[in-house]
Amino acid sequence: MSEKNRDMLDEDELEISEYKSKSLNTHDRINQELCGEIEKLESGYVNLKLVTTHDMIADSMGLIHGGFIFSAADFAAMAAVNERNVVLVASDCQFLSPVKFGDIVYFIAKVRHKEGRKRNIHVTGHVLDIKVFEGEFKTVVTERHVLKLKLNTEEEDGE
Repeated sequence: MSEKNRDMLDEDELEISEYKSKSLNTHDRINQELCGEIEKLESGYVNLKLVTTHDMIADSMGLIHGGFIFSAADFAAMAAVNERNVVLVASDCQFLSPVKFGDIVYFIAKVRHKEGRKRNIHVTGHVLDIKVFEGEFKTVVTERHVLKLKLNTEEEDGE
């Protein structure tokens, strides 16, 4: 192995160990084989890799179902916020090019705006140099887990 290749390997290992040393505070039980694997995690920033699999195929041509692309982008957005109780409240997404079996999609998520508990995250997805996905995700960080919040006051009022 050449000295240059060894140096490049060391940089890659540094990035992987950097991610492992930082703690993912949300979505800690997510299936990263289906939703993507975090390669780099920084404050307000995530680089995520989705390796498409046979289970994601939608048709006989090998088209990957868009739900898997959205799921990976959503996970990237949640990880960029990296708060324990972050939840998605809205998104505006564009699927710009089809993804096929065997493609590797790289997502970059960046927190663009933070106001109180609200966060806006911009996410892009690329296969090689082709942009296949772009979206804006709106999230809210809640005090408690969303399943523990009392969202329906009618039940409390006896209605």
